[in-house]
Amino acid sequence: MNETIDLTSASAVLDIAQKVLDAGIGRLAADGIDENQVLAYDIAHAAAAVMSARGLLSYGALGETEARVCCAFAADVLADLAGKVFGRESEWNVADDALDGVRHFVSEYRSPEFLAALADTDGPRHLSGDFEMVQDTFRRYAEEKLAPIAEHIHRDNSDIPEEIISSLAEMGAFGLSISQEYGGFASGDESDYIGMVVSTEELSRGSLGAGGSLVTRPEILARALEAGGTEAQKLHWLPLLANADVMNAVAVTEPDFGSDVAGVKTTATKVDGGYLINGVKTWCTFGARADVLMVLARTDPDRSIGHRGLSMFILPKERGDAHGFELTSESDHGTGKMEGRPIDTIGYRGMHSYEIAIENWFVPQENLIGEESGIGKGFYYQMAGFENGRLQTAARALGVMQSALEEARQYSLDRSVFGEPIHNYQLIQAKLGRMAITIQGARQFAYEVARMMAKGEGALEASMIKAYVCKAAEWVTREAMQIHGGMGYAEEYTVSRLFVDARVLSIFEGADETLCLKVIAKQLVARHAETHAR
Repeated sequence: MNETIDLTSASAVLDIAQKVLDAGIGRLAADGIDENQVLAYDIAHAAAAVMSARGLLSYGALGETEARVCCAFAADVLADLAGKVFGRESEWNVADDALDGVRHFVSEYRSPEFLAALADTDGPRHLSGDFEMVQDTFRRYAEEKLAPIAEHIHRDNSDIPEEIISSLAEMGAFGLSISQEYGGFASGDESDYIGMVVSTEELSRGSLGAGGSLVTRPEILARALEAGGTEAQKLHWLPLLANADVMNAVAVTEPDFGSDVAGVKTTATKVDGGYLINGVKTWCTFGARADVLMVLARTDPDRSIGHRGLSMFILPKERGDAHGFELTSESDHGTGKMEGRPIDTIGYRGMHSYEIAIENWFVPQENLIGEESGIGKGFYYQMAGFENGRLQTAARALGVMQSALEEARQYSLDRSVFGEPIHNYQLIQAKLGRMAITIQGARQFAYEVARMMAKGEGALEASMIKAYVCKAAEWVTREAMQIHGGMGYAEEYTVSRLFVDARVLSIFEGADETLCLKVIAKQLVARHAETHAR
């Protein structure tokens, strides 16, 4: 094994990979995404991985361990790209030998010996002192408060204890992305975004539902208010969200449309003083416990105009029973009804998702985000929230993966087979090494995306990190379960929960296929067109 790590070679082989990607994107630009959906999907994931590897080059320059992580990660990315291209070179619009130049690099840095040597090496995160303090604070909280209850919540599908909500509120966890001007802790610089990634990862390491996902509750509504809310709306709602005095849920998805938001059927009909909401929403996570629903509804009955007829409402409600609820609301326009049916899920328990039927529920005019100027802009307000939400989802995936790695590593040390700990076997070490470099590569890319978003950039990159990390989380947790052998399939071991929790990550905040085809591939083609127009 070569002891000298060559980052120049890493950069060179990533340049080769980028040329292959550019050729594939050119093919999409010429022939269309919908006509080449499999290619578009593969390109979206490969582009996300290559971008992650490129972002890791600067990390690799910080030390010997970092360089090893960087090269191993790049080699893994290149091997995956080669698997996508092999036998499909004409489809990618490249020559049969287009990736021959990466062969030696992959052979060296993806070798079993090289990966096995990284089995116990997570690699330093290179956080500043302030962020190390954030990490330590939230890790300690996760270990002391979340980890002891995570299994109970999962196995019994229990509610998240109110004391968890109140204690996280006291720590300021719900106000991390809300401006100081409106009662939160965000200062408007990159520390807001990196702090969010760090804290969300650590809370998710303790529990995806009761930790990382719980503190993301205000995010989408807060961003929608910042994007289009009136000053009065911001002054009223943002402090309540920051303090967790009001907990919200997002009611966007509908049974027949899923990610096709433009097809929303739920209506908001104008009446004296406000609107009457009618329709059915599904996958409304935290919908029973929530004090308000963020509802996307059609204010223009002409469905032919698609998303331009949608507006966003803040719909107040009483707290309902987590295992199903029926609520009523009285107004001058009669009795409104709301019925929530819980959707049983294999994982991600404690959050509880619902299908919610809403009938003649009155919402006052001042709860239309943006009021009159917000009519028809609901889709854009939602997307403003989803962009940052995707980075948060990546951070949640990081926490789940890190927990899985730690569980697998410890089990491999404790479990002996044929007279010695399984940790001593090359296959286990190579698995652990590959898991470790996948997590660190994704983590460093998440930090980079956070810095970009602080500058008002990185919308595409946020989608890419979400796509890459969430799919990676499925593999990492699967390998962690496999290292546990039969015990990994037993609910008494944490990895079984991590495995089923990871599965939801590629579904919410934009299903993976829709995200890749309608967002990532589309924007990659647009960038390609801009570059070639110059």
